[in-house]
Amino acid sequence: MADDTGDRERRGNSGDRRPLMLVLAANTVSIAGNSLTLIAVPWFVLETTGSAAKAGLVSFCATLPVVVSAVIGGPVIDRVGRRRVSIASDALCGVAVATIPVLHFAGLLRFWQLCALMAFCGLLHAPGETARQVLVPPLAERAGTTLSRAASFYDGASRGARMLGAAVGGLLIALLGPPSVLLLDAATFAASAVLIMAGLRGLPAAAPRKPVVPVSARAYRAELGEGYRFLLHHRLLLAIVLMVMVTNGLDQGLSSVLLPVHAERHLGGSVQLGLLTALFGGGALVGALLYGAVGDRFSRRTVFAVSFLVCGLPRFLIAAFVPGVSPLAVTMAASGVAAGMLNPILTTVTYEAVPDELRSRVSGALTAGVWVVMPLGGLAAGCLVEGVGLTAAFLVTGGVYFLATLSPLVFPAWRGMDEGTAADKRTVADERTAADRATADERTAADRATADERTAADRATADERTAAPLSSAGPRRPTAAPAESSRHP
Repeated sequence: MADDTGDRERRGNSGDRRPLMLVLAANTVSIAGNSLTLIAVPWFVLETTGSAAKAGLVSFCATLPVVVSAVIGGPVIDRVGRRRVSIASDALCGVAVATIPVLHFAGLLRFWQLCALMAFCGLLHAPGETARQVLVPPLAERAGTTLSRAASFYDGASRGARMLGAAVGGLLIALLGPPSVLLLDAATFAASAVLIMAGLRGLPAAAPRKPVVPVSARAYRAELGEGYRFLLHHRLLLAIVLMVMVTNGLDQGLSSVLLPVHAERHLGGSVQLGLLTALFGGGALVGALLYGAVGDRFSRRTVFAVSFLVCGLPRFLIAAFVPGVSPLAVTMAASGVAAGMLNPILTTVTYEAVPDELRSRVSGALTAGVWVVMPLGGLAAGCLVEGVGLTAAFLVTGGVYFLATLSPLVFPAWRGMDEGTAADKRTVADERTAADRATADERTAADRATADERTAADRATADERTAAPLSSAGPRRPTAAPAESSRHP
């Protein structure tokens, strides 16, 4: 009876897509708000100070606490609960972001206060995003969809949100100014918190996990160490962290300093900056959906390596040497398509490699690893612009980016990317073989049953024919006629 009950519960949960859709919606709203901040804050700094170095310093202050929270936050997410962490993160980030325009309109905002508020927001941002991300595997299973497809949808929704937020943000900055855009960003954080609050109530995967040992500093360090030990001993995940750590830092310098300065000096303003960011995000959305549709047919490693080469160096070269918005816009869109295929691969590989009970801790360690250079990326880009000029800064950053993207083609650890695909194919083949065997067995059994029925029928007919003359009810066989007497003498 217990097994039947479990089966009924699994069948009842299968196909329930509402929790997954609400998590996707909440993450979409939250990331759309982040895109507003990504454009509004650097533009606000450039408008009020005119310094690329100060824009880089604000980026440093915003991203360094993200690394700190990612380093120590994994066990907290498990103990507090993924739902609660996501709600608290969005709510407090909304308050921090809203405080910036409020102080500005009151004439009380100072540069150090802006740095402090962005640091506070960064400290709380990573745990909320990690909490939503690690909910995807159990919610995908509940929805009855594959993990790679759910990962593609999750990343596609995030990319679409960045596209929409960037396009709207660039336009709103031109119309309303950066402070008003930050108020809108605060509203998106509130909306995301409400969606998670309403949609994930009562879900076991989102609830706090009871600790195996009592809460203590020693137990916390042990749980924290589990995530980092797993990461350090997994060659593929470690290779991913080292590569993405470098490229994330360079991307941070591009998005927070190089592109805003380029747009202000050479492209015409915030609308053009929003357009470029939106085109990249739109292309990434197309790439994520494209990979979700047909990506399983190709080698993950090949797609990953080629996509990184396409989305990396070309953006920096075109920005450095080709004047005007149009060439860079085309390049950003094409680079976005390639970039959109990266995260579904990385997310799927991570989900396959890490068991559910360690996902929060390992995801925290992964986030800390890939974000650790990001604070320096914005700071270094600002110093490069001030020291050697914008064109040289593009070339230096792009050159380092290109060298980093060669890693999947050089080091053997990346071959492990396709092990999950091979395992999936073997699983599918085994399932098909088992199904074929079952079908063959059923056919053999049916043929045997038919043969037995026919044999039984033939025997019954023979018995009937043998028993018929002895039966008084049955017809008698004709007998030989008696010889007539001869009429002749």
